Amino acid sequence: MRFYSAIRTNTQTQKKVTITTLQNLYKNNEPITVLTAHDYPSGLFVEKTGLEICLVGDSLGMVALGRKSVNQTTIEEMLHHCRAVSRGAKTPFLVGDMPFGSYETSSKDALRNAIRYIKEGNMEAIKLEGGSEMARTIHQITSIGIPVLGHIGLTPQRQSSLGGFRVQGKTAKQAIKLLDDAKALQRSGCFAIVLEAIPGPVAAYITEQLQIPTIGIGAGSGTSGQVLVQQDMLGIYDKFVPKFCKQYAKLDQLIIKAIGAYRDEVKSRAFPAEEHSYAINDDELKTFLDTVKKEKE
Repeated sequence: MRFYSAIRTNTQTQKKVTITTLQNLYKNNEPITVLTAHDYPSGLFVEKTGLEICLVGDSLGMVALGRKSVNQTTIEEMLHHCRAVSRGAKTPFLVGDMPFGSYETSSKDALRNAIRYIKEGNMEAIKLEGGSEMARTIHQITSIGIPVLGHIGLTPQRQSSLGGFRVQGKTAKQAIKLLDDAKALQRSGCFAIVLEAIPGPVAAYITEQLQIPTIGIGAGSGTSGQVLVQQDMLGIYDKFVPKFCKQYAKLDQLIIKAIGAYRDEVKSRAFPAEEHSYAINDDELKTFLDTVKKEKE
């Protein structure tokens, strides 16, 4: 059944995005586009629209699995979803989010789990949260050739210690700490850094002080690129929409309307119509009916 309704891939040839591609975009001051994906279809959407980075975010625990927190997402779940996304997103640079508990316990654990993302998850890089306290761990991961995307500012895995989902860097002291963290992550070998929920001027200044790209989410337009959660920007996840997210569509209402129409047509027997059914030769049908009729006798 799935075979007949499968999404067809775009046949247009696209060049594979690599670290070099991202570095060239950064050097040319061209914004880097990033979007999350959590399964094959959402990965294919990123593929077909030509975005540079596809991030398999631990946000899938909330927007795809219906949980209250990203911290309930496990590494096994992440690897499962990473593999699915990689089947759809062939061209974008693939980054897998390391979930809470998979890298904080020790550098050894972080290294082992990062390797799993490459070998088992089909990812090309990993993302982890934290500032200067994570620099040593990041250095060990990058030293064996695994690219790391850093993440500072509002770090969802640590939102309880931050007082909830709150803007970071609103005081001079906080802003200085963010700048120091960003520089530490750059020294540790990160190829880029996510800046989340940071005042625009602060994020822009941090970006100016670095020699690697910054990817903003709720951090103004002065960063090197932008990232959003796919379900948020498409209007599919209805529990919570961040202030910084622009909804480019309201797909939840469209989907509900479509499914409701399907329900109504099934109830009224309007679906399936003749064009949705397969035919049989009249002679073959007659032979079939005559045969089963004789068997009953």
